[in-house]
Amino acid sequence: MSRQQESELAKECVEYFRQNSVWEKVLKGFREKYFSYGRFAGSIVLRNPSLEEIEELEGFFGKNFHRQKSVSISAEKFQKVLENSRYKEITPDMLLESYFGQPLRGKQEEKLLKEQKRQELLRRVSGDYEGTPAQAEMEYILQMLKGNNREDFAELEQQLRLSAEIFNRLPYRKEQKIYLAVFAAMLTGNPHAFDQGTEGGRILYQMVERNLELRNLTVSETEIFAAYKRQKSYLAAGILLDDVSNYAMLCNVEAVKKDGSIHRGMDGFLKENDMIQVPLAVIADWKEVRCRQQKIYIVENPSVFAMLCGKTEQGQMDTLCSCMCMNGQPRLAGLMILDLLAESGTTIYYSGDLDPEGILIAQKLADYYKEKFYFWHMDVEDYEKCRSEETISDRRMKILDKITDARLIPVVNQIRKYKTAGYQEMVFSDNIY
Repeated sequence: MSRQQESELAKECVEYFRQNSVWEKVLKGFREKYFSYGRFAGSIVLRNPSLEEIEELEGFFGKNFHRQKSVSISAEKFQKVLENSRYKEITPDMLLESYFGQPLRGKQEEKLLKEQKRQELLRRVSGDYEGTPAQAEMEYILQMLKGNNREDFAELEQQLRLSAEIFNRLPYRKEQKIYLAVFAAMLTGNPHAFDQGTEGGRILYQMVERNLELRNLTVSETEIFAAYKRQKSYLAAGILLDDVSNYAMLCNVEAVKKDGSIHRGMDGFLKENDMIQVPLAVIADWKEVRCRQQKIYIVENPSVFAMLCGKTEQGQMDTLCSCMCMNGQPRLAGLMILDLLAESGTTIYYSGDLDPEGILIAQKLADYYKEKFYFWHMDVEDYEKCRSEETISDRRMKILDKITDARLIPVVNQIRKYKTAGYQEMVFSDNIY
């Protein structure tokens, strides 16, 4: 039989099996078996076949399938019937390839083919990034993208190249700090391409983590402030997630930059005894923070901070003492200042609102700080001075169950007794001490 005759016969055979939908189920089942065994073998089971399907199967196999809830068909039986038909020149393998329009491959053959494509992709893209930091990381990146299991190699290549671009252009390499949206726009044209929850965002975070690993930098994820691990990791790579609202408020503090020079802006405010709001991007370039008398007063509330700074200007507190404001829940900028203070062995005196949330913040900061940390104006006497008429809900009262620091237990018991909140402003309104 010539190739043309064989092709025409195969086409006619496929048309025959397309006449009834039952054959799509049968042939699809045998194709799946082929993938597992690497050959035309095994048996398939058709469950709850319709009357029409049963009649079609009976006509082909010459066997009664009536009153059966399922029909089992072996590859051996199917092949014998096909060999005894007018389509005996068409093998089961030829039928499956013609019917589905795809070459047949077993599991091992498919795995080998994917690996060949993977290696070819790796060679091609690695060549394009020769001499760059990403070249040595191509195998890691491809594995990170699960390159062994991907069907769409065009998409895989796109993601591989994006990963390489990210890795090569991390801003820290040029001693820069760039906002996330700006970095995304530079690389992709879309400022939201690396937003959290997107595929691009996932790839970026993995590249940032890999970069930290290669530089032997560890960004610990403490249980106290676990949410800041991601921000710290990005910052180490030169990417700012949120700088506008991420700041620390300071007064009478000297800062030393990583190059060893005094920060002239902070020095100016220090000489003027003025308060200043310092963004995260500026703090990230500091290696040391110096406080007067090696101690600092930290408060939760901005208005109290302003009062403290006013008192220092008037000489009513310790001679021009250093102050800081956390402004509610600590931001990464504030925690980075705490890290610098700990390195210099600075003693902290912290005061916060005497309500469940304020006391929990105080305890977390005390747990986080590795040097001397004292609670300031957070005892029973202060609570009696600043107790308001605002009733604390039962839900908020449950927060007090988390307080374990012995220094805070007395005031916690008073709050439980009255179930009302106490605010910093009332403590500091008359007397700073």
